[in-house]
Amino acid sequence: MAGGGGGGYSDFDGTGRYKVSVGGGRRAASGSVSSAASAKSTATVGRNLNRFSTFVKSGGEAFILGEAAGFVKDGDKICVVLGPHGPEWQENPYPSSCSIDEPTKQTKFKGIKSYISYRLVPSHTQSQVNRRYKHFDWLYGRLVEKFPVISVPHIPEKQATGRFEEDFISKRKKGLILWMNHMTSHPVLARCDVFQHFLTCNDEKAWKQGKRKAEKDEMVGANFFLTLSTPPTPLDLQEVESRVDGFKAFTKRMDESVFQLSHTANEFARKQVVGFKKEYQKVGTSFRLLSQAFEMDQQTFSVGLNRAIAFTGDAYDAIGELFAEQPKQDIDPIVDLLGLYQGHLTNFPDIIHVQKGALTKVKESNRHVEEGKMELHQADGVRDRCDTISFATLAEIHHFHTIRVSDFKTQMQHFLKQQINFYQKVTQKLEEALQKYDGV
Repeated sequence: MAGGGGGGYSDFDGTGRYKVSVGGGRRAASGSVSSAASAKSTATVGRNLNRFSTFVKSGGEAFILGEAAGFVKDGDKICVVLGPHGPEWQENPYPSSCSIDEPTKQTKFKGIKSYISYRLVPSHTQSQVNRRYKHFDWLYGRLVEKFPVISVPHIPEKQATGRFEEDFISKRKKGLILWMNHMTSHPVLARCDVFQHFLTCNDEKAWKQGKRKAEKDEMVGANFFLTLSTPPTPLDLQEVESRVDGFKAFTKRMDESVFQLSHTANEFARKQVVGFKKEYQKVGTSFRLLSQAFEMDQQTFSVGLNRAIAFTGDAYDAIGELFAEQPKQDIDPIVDLLGLYQGHLTNFPDIIHVQKGALTKVKESNRHVEEGKMELHQADGVRDRCDTISFATLAEIHHFHTIRVSDFKTQMQHFLKQQINFYQKVTQKLEEALQKYDGV
């Protein structure tokens, strides 16, 4: 596995698989260590006392300590390459998308149990598969377990009651579409076996077999990091630390602003649906009352004015309805996108924690070398494996920024276009009312 496995070696064993060892370091073969130094180099990098930390649970610690060992098939290799802005995931050579539509209510056990089924059509197969929410939930769990340094988008939350209400089904469908778009646009997640099984398998027996295979996947935890194939050039640890710290500050600030915008947008939408509609219709009612009062005059020359004022009242009623319906077109899509990104932003502290844990072990091993307690090649092995984790972390950060710019550009353009269209409709209603006074 060239460049991967944190500086280990790869032996092709004739079965189409690579046998990976994480022993040794980048400079282990370049010089010998004296027997005297070897004799006193008995220190090892210690384990974290907190066995429940993300660094430990993700397998990051075991990998850094050189305890990961497994076979990596060609198809399991995940490549990080150097792009113009630094490390990035190797581009998916076969990009695809997947539509989600026609959620329908289904029953089983002779109608005793009901559920909603979603129709999925991947672009690369054009073959329909049907999935329930529990299938999405199962897939999400497998992905989170398998990819500790990748931000797996969150699926819409579970709901115990109201699952068959039309508004809830529509909202969940929109959330799943956003989720699917982020899945298919990720160079690693889009290509992984379990996701492709989810998208393409339409045979019940084959589905169960693929499900069991995914649940027995050995390339998880510490072994996941063995699948990473990274550039041979060592990273500058200070630069990596600076970039990760900068991203940590960025995500904190973005999380705060996303929360603020989501709250503001929801409140604004609520005012449009309830408050603005009510206020515009109060104005409309007042205009009609004025028209009715004028009708008591019984003068023929005032009939045109009375009708024009009544029409103005109706126009304000219609404008109130426009305000009530508008959030579905512009504000709701922004809130949905913000919700998806809130999920991503809750993922990154754990991802950063894994990288920080690896960096701490490098510093610890360097200190042992300086104190003559560890051999240089052992410390180099720790450093190489830290680089593997750092390459993956920086690649994921790059992907996040790339998709973020694309998503928010598209969403803001849609928002402003919908706002312009909305105010054009309002203007049209007012102009129609204005024209009624021309013949008065």
